[in-house]
Amino acid sequence: MDLPPRPADTPTDQIDAALRELAAHATEWARLPIPQKVDLLNRLPERVGRAAGRWVTVASRAKGLPEGSPLRGEEWTTGPWAVANYVAPLARTLEHVQAGTLHELVEGKTRQRPDGQTLVRVLPDGAYDHLLFSGMEVDVWMEPGVTPASLPQTMATFYDEPAPEGAVAVVLGAGNIAAIAPLDVLYKLYAEGQVVVLKMNPVNSYLGPVLEEVFAEFVDRGFLRFAYGGVDVGEHLTRHDLVDEIHVTGSAQTHDAIVYGTGTGGAGRKARDEPQISKRVTSELGGVSPVLVVPGDWSEPDLDFQAANVASQKMHNGGFNCIASQAAVVPRAWPQREAFVHAVRRTLRELPDRPAYYPGAGDRVDALHAAYPDSAERLGPTGARTLVADVPPDDTYALTEEVFGGALAVTSLPGGAGDEDAGEWLDRAVDFCNDHVAGTLGATVLIHPRTLRRLGDRFWDAIARLRYGTIGVNAWSGVGFFIAQGTWGAFPGHERQDIQSGTGIVHNAYLFERPQKTVVSGPFAPFPRSLLLGETHTAPKPLWFVTNETAEATGRRLTHFAADPSPLRLPGIFAAALRG
Repeated sequence: MDLPPRPADTPTDQIDAALRELAAHATEWARLPIPQKVDLLNRLPERVGRAAGRWVTVASRAKGLPEGSPLRGEEWTTGPWAVANYVAPLARTLEHVQAGTLHELVEGKTRQRPDGQTLVRVLPDGAYDHLLFSGMEVDVWMEPGVTPASLPQTMATFYDEPAPEGAVAVVLGAGNIAAIAPLDVLYKLYAEGQVVVLKMNPVNSYLGPVLEEVFAEFVDRGFLRFAYGGVDVGEHLTRHDLVDEIHVTGSAQTHDAIVYGTGTGGAGRKARDEPQISKRVTSELGGVSPVLVVPGDWSEPDLDFQAANVASQKMHNGGFNCIASQAAVVPRAWPQREAFVHAVRRTLRELPDRPAYYPGAGDRVDALHAAYPDSAERLGPTGARTLVADVPPDDTYALTEEVFGGALAVTSLPGGAGDEDAGEWLDRAVDFCNDHVAGTLGATVLIHPRTLRRLGDRFWDAIARLRYGTIGVNAWSGVGFFIAQGTWGAFPGHERQDIQSGTGIVHNAYLFERPQKTVVSGPFAPFPRSLLLGETHTAPKPLWFVTNETAEATGRRLTHFAADPSPLRLPGIFAAALRG
């Protein structure tokens, strides 16, 4: 399989010239009338649709996914579909800003919890969402103090400035998921009013020419520039006098290197909190995302389906996701614990091997095996996946070090002997994840519908206490990445010296300024078995499941629908999805 070519590193003089051009257009973009900004935005989906086939082809080749592999569906959904799907809700918000009717955008969608916290139902968000996201509900929870009445005043606040001066931002793109960098660019442009230089990550810099084509109008107007290269190019950009702000997707170590520097000098500056740069830095940095398995009376199909759910949360994109669920937290006394772990093991073993394309993956997994020489299992034909089935709750490795590869740990907390113990166990698990598991980007909770109904408000009180930026309830928290109307980022409040999963948010098509977290609720079982459990939806096997046999066909059709919505495209989407 021929690998796609990678652009040459951008010379320093070209970077300097690009930054001067951006600085010259920064105020123009900041003050550009909203209708003109929306016009540029609305032309993106068509350009995405034209480039989508080549986009997916080069990404699949780079990741070693052969033609005909259902896994290529990941490249459709995490690339062109995610970008095209973001445009319409963002454009609608901007049109409300222009009309002065932001209150209408959230009217009828807000409610308050008993403790006063305001929630906004952002999905379903129209007729198509009811069809394409059947069984899924998404709420954005606001920070304490935001009320339904004050909410509109905390939205799209950049556009409250009468004469903004503009700013230049550098976006350090991620190397794993294709949509991360372009979505970050759009957020900087439209939510924060900044022109952008996007430095492509060397791992997926092959996508640069495709993205330059998609964003050609922004480049032509002087609002966006691209740069290529490694650490030296990134350092030149982040230290440059013309750069006002930085957004980075990566690890906490990457953040610290940018802010404090590297080596012993950097460690000393971090200890003293003496940053080398004074620029605002926002970041999305991953962590050890847990999946909490609440005890209940599960059938054998439930066990198999949720085992595929957990395996997919880990192995989507080969395990190279900041939001990959690395730690399954299960009840030790749950009678079905062993059956569940066995089903997860079997699923991981039976998955087809795929190349570990991300640099350093082998070393990170080897380090995990060295930490658990007696319990780490290599699974699959070539041992490409790892399961550590009994990690102690007081562990200081699998629960604190992001492996960023094909490795899943299972840890058991006391309790969970029966359905009646579910509430106590969940409270214990929430405290455990908040206090002992590294990172706050996302967490997933799996719970049987009968158990959820029985717990009622107690369940949602537990969700309220769970300190993660995105929480999935019977849906992988990573699904939140694809929800344009949701927010994406760490739970707010991390300090610079202990950045955890980062600071700031992206996506957020409603342009909320004070969100706390996004909660994605999905089906526990696929249709039609869902009807037996009292769920009323028609959702088939989720598209992001690595066991979905029609993921490529469905992802391709969804992408072209997002690029050019038409009800005539819906039957083909449903036909492919139902065969998954």
